[in-house]
Amino acid sequence: MRRVRAAVVEAPGAPFTVRDADLDDPRPGEVLVRMTAVGICHTDLGMRDSWPRRLTPMVFGHEGVGRVEAVGAQVTGVAPGDHVCLTFASCGACEQCAAGHPAYCHTSRSLNLSGGRADGTTPLSVDGTPLHAGFFGQSSFATHAVVHERGVVKVPDDLPEVVAAPLGCSGQTGAGTVLNRLRPRSGSSLVVLGAGGVGLSALMAAVAVGCDPVVAVDPVASRRALATELGATAAVAPGDTLVATLRDLTGGGARHVVETTGRAEMARQAVGALRPRGELALLGLGDEVTFDVRGLLAKGVRVHGVVEGDSDPGRFLPELVGLYRRGRFPVDRLVRTFSFDDIGAAVAAMGDGKVVKPVLTFD
Repeated sequence: MRRVRAAVVEAPGAPFTVRDADLDDPRPGEVLVRMTAVGICHTDLGMRDSWPRRLTPMVFGHEGVGRVEAVGAQVTGVAPGDHVCLTFASCGACEQCAAGHPAYCHTSRSLNLSGGRADGTTPLSVDGTPLHAGFFGQSSFATHAVVHERGVVKVPDDLPEVVAAPLGCSGQTGAGTVLNRLRPRSGSSLVVLGAGGVGLSALMAAVAVGCDPVVAVDPVASRRALATELGATAAVAPGDTLVATLRDLTGGGARHVVETTGRAEMARQAVGALRPRGELALLGLGDEVTFDVRGLLAKGVRVHGVVEGDSDPGRFLPELVGLYRRGRFPVDRLVRTFSFDDIGAAVAAMGDGKVVKPVLTFD
């Protein structure tokens, strides 16, 4: 057991409070990682606000990067000293994992969203009282984390922390949706609704594979400007004429639309912006959305629900690193760093749109 510092949420919607905690040693299939950086994702904030009270106090964080300090007796994929990126946990044995789609693991909820390990225990405690953890198999808003082995991916020693951190969720979610699920042909039109970390990752992937035109939609002018700098053909604000604007910009309708906002009205406008037999990928965590089924049928629209970019992290994250090395996936352009103790300021900067991807760094 070791003493660590963690950003704790005491109740649903409460602020992150950095405090001391105790962390158990890793079990046979677990890895102890000392965090060097962690990204903040909108999922951290949305889940914080809606998290069940019975599973609080809770430690969130699921875009961690760091160094391995110890491994359990059954771990063979990484060793102490390795530079690693953390991502979601999966069982590795079910039908979906065996088929290379671990984001749809049959035990995903218990491994990632139960407030602890699959058996109900948690490696964190405060003065002997359990502190809920295991968020996405990690809970990396802490100086150290005990992580599920399948949620650990080795990355090059010289890969910058500001690049490695977003890859674990927002980077692979956006890019994976394009590269793993939609798989657009070069020259295909693609629209991204929402130019946050996920949306801009999708945009960069679309540009990398030659989509044209690539259009971004976002209400924040600075994010539209960044989208253009990253290769978007056009970047527009949402509004009453959005569907007509997008159809005009894409020559009669987009072949692909990636919806990242989770807002029902944006999903409906996405359908209107598609051309016949177009494809809509829904990524944002939102409430119910209703579609005109006759409209979907008439257009032959295909709707995809995509989790974590439908990626196999052990295979896909190295691919993203390769794209970054070749200058095709400049995820560091999205990042602004904050000290771990300034997590409140980082959350605020993300909330008001000033920062796309806050990354917390540890001393």
